[in-house]
Amino acid sequence: MGKYSAESEELLKLVGGRSNIAAVSHCVTRMRFVLNDPSAADVKAIEAMKVVKGTFTQAGQFQVIIGNTVAEFYKDFTAVAGIEGVSKDAVKQAAKQNQNVLQRMIGALAEIFAPLIPAIITGGLILGFRNCIDSMYLFENGTKTLCDISQFWSGVDSFLWLIGEAVFHMLPVGICWSVTKKMGTTQMLGIVLGLTLVSGQLLNAYSVGTTAAADIPVWNFGFMQVKMIGYQAQVIPAILAAFCLVYLERFFKKITPQVISMVVVPFCSLVLAVVAAHFVLGPIGWAIGSAISSVVYAGITGSFKVIFGAVFGFVYAPLVITGLHHMSNAIDLQLIADYEGTMLWPMIALSNIAQGSAVLAMIYLQRKDAEAQEVNVPSCISCYLGVTEPAIFGVNLKHVFPFVCGMIGSAVAAVICVSTSTTANAIGVGGIPGILSIKPEYMGSFAVSMLAAIVIPFVLTVAVGKKKLAAEGGAADAIAEEIAEATVQSASAEKASAPAAVESGEKTMKAYADGQVITLAEVNDGVFSSGVLGDGLAIRPESGVVYAPADGKATALIQDSKHACGLVLDNGMELILHVGLDTVNMKGDGFEYMVTEGQYVKAGTPLIRFDREKIKKAGYPDTIICVVTGPGSAKNIQMVTGMAAKAKETDIIRYED
Repeated sequence: MGKYSAESEELLKLVGGRSNIAAVSHCVTRMRFVLNDPSAADVKAIEAMKVVKGTFTQAGQFQVIIGNTVAEFYKDFTAVAGIEGVSKDAVKQAAKQNQNVLQRMIGALAEIFAPLIPAIITGGLILGFRNCIDSMYLFENGTKTLCDISQFWSGVDSFLWLIGEAVFHMLPVGICWSVTKKMGTTQMLGIVLGLTLVSGQLLNAYSVGTTAAADIPVWNFGFMQVKMIGYQAQVIPAILAAFCLVYLERFFKKITPQVISMVVVPFCSLVLAVVAAHFVLGPIGWAIGSAISSVVYAGITGSFKVIFGAVFGFVYAPLVITGLHHMSNAIDLQLIADYEGTMLWPMIALSNIAQGSAVLAMIYLQRKDAEAQEVNVPSCISCYLGVTEPAIFGVNLKHVFPFVCGMIGSAVAAVICVSTSTTANAIGVGGIPGILSIKPEYMGSFAVSMLAAIVIPFVLTVAVGKKKLAAEGGAADAIAEEIAEATVQSASAEKASAPAAVESGEKTMKAYADGQVITLAEVNDGVFSSGVLGDGLAIRPESGVVYAPADGKATALIQDSKHACGLVLDNGMELILHVGLDTVNMKGDGFEYMVTEGQYVKAGTPLIRFDREKIKKAGYPDTIICVVTGPGSAKNIQMVTGMAAKAKETDIIRYED
């Protein structure tokens, strides 16, 4: 019998039995299930288990958070269940059975835009800053901008457009690259295809409307003519063209002999894809994109715009839960391309602010609950900066009423927003800093909308919470005590096999890498930032080695990905060191363990070596996260962040023992 055999039997029963499991795998902290009938799982009973720290469903997978003992738990579970685990990719494939066609399409769209979001946000902030210096008439009695009175700022404004144009006008290049990356075909061909859509030889898409039909350049083939029109900032034409390239490349790889595939496959795939893009798919995609943006624009500006705004503001937060909110990226970008601005994105920013304000109210209501504040405070900060998942999943949905109060506040703010025709120049950070992306003439109305998004959810949450939170607290405290008890028991078991315990007193842990130390909220990850696994911090590394922050035993080594490592200290404290976000998808490429499972290491011992360039090329951040998943006998654990750290020297965690 394994250590977790009893718990495994209980979990197997609660997920609906062996017959309900289509696939199961695990990562460094979670069990990942694909269930034949997700409704058969007793979620409340599962979350009440001592070994379970939480659950959530994402992309068709039911994920059970165990912590850094998940590898041992997984081994016992598969033995008890009598099933074999599969790879994470196999789990993802199996999970599609729990997704309808729309969910699969949205999932694909999300995967396409996810790698592009950092660039889009950067471009939005740059355009927002340019708004402040070249469009706000603040000088000489409101007749001149900063650029008008300063040659320096005029030069800065001109220079920054180099980046803004690259992000938004050249967006099809990024989309084509991202599609080929997602589909596993040749990414360079995707980049070349994207470049042909925005080539300087073509009439710029922004000039089409002001160019007479007779003056539009054409390719003349004698028997037919094709307009030489570019697709700057166009989303749907780029997506259609990229998928055409993907399936052409797959087709030619299948039928072409290996000896000539290096020549035939890329040549035929790219040429035919470019022809299809400019002759057929581009015009069709342009028409589809224009139709979608026209419908949305009509809803925002038409006779029923107040109703449109109220409904959109109310339902956007639930859309985040389902993943459908990813559609808004494509629609926003199409609105910007067609109407030189979007009125949809400001409402999205307001929804984020409203959910953050609901969390702010929870901070007030739970001001005496130190454990709750460890989740509330970073969640509120990240939400106000545009990352809503920690707030929604870590706080608001847990209590429900803050989530609903945030939705109501968002709806009111959205009504104000659309009533005043508030428009953004670009997509930016979806929180309070989002005001920088609003057109200068609408910044005042957006500020009023923000005030509504801050005040209304806060007041409603406080009013409702005073009645509901007391009754809710009893059950929550009982579950928290059970989890704490399980953590202590687990820590005690590990401690029994560790070297002699350290003496009591104040202790510190050293930096596990060179780089900037940041809070978990700044990591912008739904699971880590929410604090559901425990408090912690992260380092933006300057080198490719992770060192042990303290003496302890190496645990939870994931051999197929090598991107994370657990550590059990002499006092029973349990840590997880996790390199990057979503780097599990790299399947160990660029990662190397420097220790073995169960090895006792001293502070400063190299644990993991990783290739930062490979992580960057794969499109993932290389931030190294450290989470305290179990305190052991430690007390008053404090995270020291906001400074540059030197590995093995700088104190980053302090505690009493």
